[in-house]
Amino acid sequence: MTAIAAADLTVPAFDRARLLAWMAGHGIEQTTHDHPAVFRVEEGLELKAALPGVHTKNLFLKDKKGRLWLISAAQDTVIDLKRAHRAMGSDRLSFGNETLLWETLGVRPGSVTALGLINDTERRVTFVLDRRLWEAAVVNFHPLTNTATTALDQAAFRRVLALLDREPIVVDFDALD
Repeated sequence: MTAIAAADLTVPAFDRARLLAWMAGHGIEQTTHDHPAVFRVEEGLELKAALPGVHTKNLFLKDKKGRLWLISAAQDTVIDLKRAHRAMGSDRLSFGNETLLWETLGVRPGSVTALGLINDTERRVTFVLDRRLWEAAVVNFHPLTNTATTALDQAAFRRVLALLDREPIVVDFDALD
């Protein structure tokens, strides 16, 4: 059995339906829009233009010491991994593999999202947030699947983070030297 097949035996605590029910149960207002699957930022530009708020790209990373990182940034933010690691307090970064992504955030490639932190009960992933998202009125993330987009106003997004007991490392990627 391959590592990915073995990881498939583990079912994450939250999927889209359970995530949205959790939000509703905590009084977190959100709007979720269904759409065709989107795997890369470029694929969804036309679709996103009709949805208000800042849209995101999310990178699941691993540093050379084995620490896991999730960067959530505005979709047009340039993230230079050769410079970003210093601002984040990590070692050199590379992309995390599909097995680790499934084990920690309960999502597949193309569905990486800050909302996946709900599945990281062991707190293995350090969350890094683009300053532009921290300051945006409305942020948009996949609700654990790339066939929908969930919009949260800033108060709702911060409430999600507070309920998950997650304090992001906020980085201004546009100002990195």
